[in-house]
Amino acid sequence: VLGEHLRICPQGYTCCTSEMEENFANKSRNEFEAMMKEAGRSVQTTLTAQHRSFDSYFQDLLNKSEKALYDAFPSMYGELYTQNMKVFKDLYSELRRYYRGSNINLEEALNEFWTRLLERLFKLMNPQYHITDEYLDCMVKHAEQHKPFGEVPRDLKVKATRAFIAARSYAQGFLVGSDVVKKVSQVSLSHECTRAIMKLMYCPHCRGMSSVKPCNNYCLNVVKGCLANQADLNTEWKYLMDSLVIVADRIDGPYNVDTVIGTIHMRIAEAISNLQENKDSITAKVFQGCGNPKISTKGSSGEDKKRRGKVTLEAKSSAQALEMLVLDAKGNLTALKTYWITLPSSLCSKKVMASSAADDKCWNGMTKGSYLPEVMGDGLANQINNPEVEVDITKPDMTIRQQIMQLKIMTNRLGNANIGNDVDFQDASDDMSGSGSGDSCPDDVCGKRLSKSPSTRQPETHAIPKQSGHGINGASSRSLPSAFLLLLLVAFIAAQHLWR
Repeated sequence: VLGEHLRICPQGYTCCTSEMEENFANKSRNEFEAMMKEAGRSVQTTLTAQHRSFDSYFQDLLNKSEKALYDAFPSMYGELYTQNMKVFKDLYSELRRYYRGSNINLEEALNEFWTRLLERLFKLMNPQYHITDEYLDCMVKHAEQHKPFGEVPRDLKVKATRAFIAARSYAQGFLVGSDVVKKVSQVSLSHECTRAIMKLMYCPHCRGMSSVKPCNNYCLNVVKGCLANQADLNTEWKYLMDSLVIVADRIDGPYNVDTVIGTIHMRIAEAISNLQENKDSITAKVFQGCGNPKISTKGSSGEDKKRRGKVTLEAKSSAQALEMLVLDAKGNLTALKTYWITLPSSLCSKKVMASSAADDKCWNGMTKGSYLPEVMGDGLANQINNPEVEVDITKPDMTIRQQIMQLKIMTNRLGNANIGNDVDFQDASDDMSGSGSGDSCPDDVCGKRLSKSPSTRQPETHAIPKQSGHGINGASSRSLPSAFLLLLLVAFIAAQHLWR
């Protein structure tokens, strides 16, 4: 057949009918989209596996610390513990909720724990007095300036907040990365791209050259044209991978989660010991500032007599496990850094099975021979002269642009976690609630606000994050003026409507 009826393949002698050509076009589109999803699933699997490993390790640390507290405290403190179990349970519960992404101010939660513990212990250590809630309020104000628990609350607040901020951001980073890949892998091919893929993969069949492989450079131009928007993820994707590596070093370094999280129960025991040792002087100062409370009609419970001897608390270190986790993660993150720009060559060599670059007996889109045009660069802007795919470089894909924004937001959060700052974002693009397991939606990504208290340092708030990648290594976190951020936000939303 002469082939004048062909709409995609080169016209000339052919064994394909119009119907066959259409079937091949659908088949090639489906196959290429399946290739994309398969490649994406591989990256998702790697990132979710890293998240699962770290999450399991971190939760285990917290569980062991809580169990050690429950096992040792009854024999150490008797009623001091048994009558106050809820205070300790609530602390660990709040710590878990923060780590999982709940809208909790970590410093406030720790402050609340020490205040409640002090109130309960003061009453238990002075059972001969009738102490009202109003008296306790006064007691807390007078006692806090005398550091009843010693330096433990301040020291633990600094170390625990840094460790938890780093751990939470680190765990979220893997989920956000996986979610971005999932959403981008579902972007469907354009009409022009479908034609180009068909011409690449199945037009040789119509010319009776089914055994001839596509020329490698020809394949690269087709795939680079089809995945031009995806390649634009490269810069922010690299920043995210680098940021995760840097925070991994923090987690196994200065913010060591094994040391900090694994010893919370020991620090609480140390704090209670400090209070007991200073009991008389603290009580005297409180009485001096708040007056003598009334004598209780119930009389003394003799708690001091019930108190057992001290029990030595130990922390079982899992530092080696943490080191191995971090090493494994860093290896995988480094390998994934160039994913988006190496995807075309990966698809061409492994999936399309293109022939070698020097081959002059390959399918060049017209016949069997060599392929002469040069290979295009990566990304949308570089496709203006793509000889194989007609790409409108003025219309970026909005789904992919939104995912670039999510990468920026997450990288900014990791950059702040690197210097010990918590960041609460008002998310400027689509929701990210689909980023993995049900309880792992980062609430600060999902737009919730932290409660306000003048007593604690508040996380920074950004409407749109700064250009990520700059400031991860630095010792400060720069913020754009709020008016400029507002303009950026308006421009971004306006652009969305224009690009549609």
